[in-house]
Amino acid sequence: MSPSLWTLPALLALALLCVWPVLAATEQQDDAPAKPYGADEARARTKLPARWITTDHSKHEALQGNFTSGPEVTKACLSCHNEAAKQVHQTIHWTWLCPHDETHEMGKYGLTLNNFCVAVPSNEPRCTSCHVGYGFKDASFDFSDPTKVDCLVCHDQTGTYKKFPAGAGNPVIKPTVFPGNGKEYLPPDWNKVAQSVARPSRKNCGDCHFMGGGGDGVKHGDLDSSLYNPDKELDVHMAADGANFTCVRCHTTDAHKIAGRCYKNPAHVDRRSLIDDDQMTRIACESCHTATPHKPGVKANDHTDKVACQACHIPTMARAKPTKMWWDWSQAGKKKDGKPFTEDGPLGKHIYDTKKGDFRWEMNVVPEYRWFNGTMLYVTLDDEIDPAQVVELNWPVGGYSDTNSRIYPFKMHRGKQPYDSGRNRMVIPHLFGKDDAAYWKNYDWGKAIAAGQAYKGLEYSGQYDFVETAYYYPTTHMVAPEDKALACKSCHSSNGRLVKLAGFYMPGRDHFGIIDTLGYAAAILALLAVLGHGLVRYVAGKRRSS
Repeated sequence: MSPSLWTLPALLALALLCVWPVLAATEQQDDAPAKPYGADEARARTKLPARWITTDHSKHEALQGNFTSGPEVTKACLSCHNEAAKQVHQTIHWTWLCPHDETHEMGKYGLTLNNFCVAVPSNEPRCTSCHVGYGFKDASFDFSDPTKVDCLVCHDQTGTYKKFPAGAGNPVIKPTVFPGNGKEYLPPDWNKVAQSVARPSRKNCGDCHFMGGGGDGVKHGDLDSSLYNPDKELDVHMAADGANFTCVRCHTTDAHKIAGRCYKNPAHVDRRSLIDDDQMTRIACESCHTATPHKPGVKANDHTDKVACQACHIPTMARAKPTKMWWDWSQAGKKKDGKPFTEDGPLGKHIYDTKKGDFRWEMNVVPEYRWFNGTMLYVTLDDEIDPAQVVELNWPVGGYSDTNSRIYPFKMHRGKQPYDSGRNRMVIPHLFGKDDAAYWKNYDWGKAIAAGQAYKGLEYSGQYDFVETAYYYPTTHMVAPEDKALACKSCHSSNGRLVKLAGFYMPGRDHFGIIDTLGYAAAILALLAVLGHGLVRYVAGKRRSS
């Protein structure tokens, strides 16, 4: 049979398949009761009554002492919560190592690195201001000491408890100005703070996670100080006039282990919802909204097996404050009149700092999209790199054929940082300290790299250069209101957001002549069939009535 002879029957068959649901629907009644859908169920779940508070810590005898230090408060806490320190010791917040990695390579105190402040080892006193412990100043820190756990950093509710930025996780013992930001830090009122403790607030989490990477909005594009008190346009879940969630409402906690992604371990592997099992964690959108979050019949419900909710419902990140998109360490070390200096850009952020180099900040950043099953892989300090290419220090795992993968939005932070050009390995620079090898003291990359590598017991050829790097950060906060979600054409178009995501066919983006022809023909035939069916019904009705 020639193509001209078999094409028409094929088109007719295709048209019939398209039209049949329409014809069947005309025979159904519309008086069936509406069924609840994912959004209804999610709203029901978020309107639970307030949780009871069964104790007032200000009245506990153990907290009436005249405390003068954090470890003293911790001892008092442990007199009642006698298992708490053991639990904290098993978490990534304490070890800074992924508990699911037996090699102990994955984690900020392992062999991974980033393109922000690069690495923690040899720089502990500065980095550990966001550690949940006291006195983590170097590799000799006793990770087994229960009194070193800082209960207050997560549980203080006075809002006055602050660690000193370069104090190895300790608050100050007398009023002290930090040269890096010019702010004065005061000793805590230990008794008042200890007696205020309660479940973690958004501020407890945000004071570290909103300021990751050395400043407000530096690290993540979807986490910054605007989320302390966002409006509904910025985040429907965290806004006071929205769901008013705290962080732990979704990042549920079991024995101090907080739900979330952990290097090799996905944030969640179970896609059931609370409707299926009310003991589920709430870390995934499906946990509350189910896999069919839209009203019945809405096409978007057919996308949830391949598209993450965040891809459509976080149209841009950094919508209230800028986020850092580029950090070039190769330009660090310049001085004016022999002194370090900073220069501000149009968004009110440093675009140059002698200590750190060049920066670029952006707002309303459109994410980059990748297939993602929740797992990330990382370059370690032992891995060989190709300096002729952009080195991705981490990357999402997933693909179209992976049933656990979804199209997911990411902030891609890019920059330049030092590497061992003799061995083609990434390196740890020793940045912070009063010793001569610290880069921020003498601005000598050779000495700083040698010291950082030696501290971690790693080889160094003595030769260094700078390589361009990239780092992925999943975007999952700053969920916009429903009417601000992406429209279909944002992706289903020839120049849409997914234009670079290959390996699958997407209507509206990808075009194949014969498929397009068949599609248009099927649509026309379907329309003709519907009109014809309507005409027949109309004529038949007239005849019956006469």
